[in-house]
Amino acid sequence: MDVLLDILNEMLKTHPASNFVNSLHQQYCNRGGLSKKQLEGLHSKASKTSNISQSKLATLEAIIKKKPTRERAAATITTPLPLKDESVGKKINAILEKYPQHKRLLFLKSKFDNNEHISAMEIAEIEKFGKLLLK
Repeated sequence: MDVLLDILNEMLKTHPASNFVNSLHQQYCNRGGLSKKQLEGLHSKASKTSNISQSKLATLEAIIKKKPTRERAAATITTPLPLKDESVGKKINAILEKYPQHKRLLFLKSKFDNNEHISAMEIAEIEKFGKLLLK
């Protein structure tokens, strides 16, 4: 005995022009089931109809309660981008003006331009290059 199909058929007889009931009936016949939200909508519409028995409505309520409630995941909190240290950028540019082919500094400049994290060791390396090359 398929209680959902019985309720849907009764609803089709009572509300033949209802797009909602027609779509639920088609989905149930094609897919073999309805989502929890669809079942809740069907229950609210069926409870307003007088010719559906209370036992079928109670069975529909039990089916709804049995289905799991799926909740959307909370929005992820993105960490703000680290603030650029402009002195590091100026020092990189000053060195690259003098030595435009310096591969390590070109790499660090690309990291700086792409807002990637430049570690303390890399900053120390830039300082060392500045002391050695900018006399």
